[in-house]
Amino acid sequence: QEQLVESGGGLVQPGGSLRLSCDASKLTQSYGARAWFRQAPGKEREAVSAMTITGLNTYYADSVKGRFTISEDDAKITMYLQMNSLKTEDTGVYYCAVQTSPSGLLNFDAYDNWGQGTQVTVSS
Repeated sequence: QEQLVESGGGLVQPGGSLRLSCDASKLTQSYGARAWFRQAPGKEREAVSAMTITGLNTYYADSVKGRFTISEDDAKITMYLQMNSLKTEDTGVYYCAVQTSPSGLLNFDAYDNWGQGTQVTVSS
């Protein structure tokens, strides 16, 4: 499977910021919406933010609204997640994913091409 590559994770203190990147340059097929998911220890994976391929529509989980921003570069190759005012509960492995068949921004089961994940730890 063609691979997405995340980067930008790390250890940050509460209140700090990180910017995650998702490199889609290795994808040769077209795809639909893109998203960021996270999985905290002992919890199920959850969708954090998503955007349509046009970038015109976005989704944010209630827990991150006003703190996280999803964006992309002009070439639509790299997707970003700017995370500000980080909290300890934001700790987890963050994954980017795309829909290889466009299925609707909020159809989170349809995101079927995943990166390897990047660890984000928010701790003092």
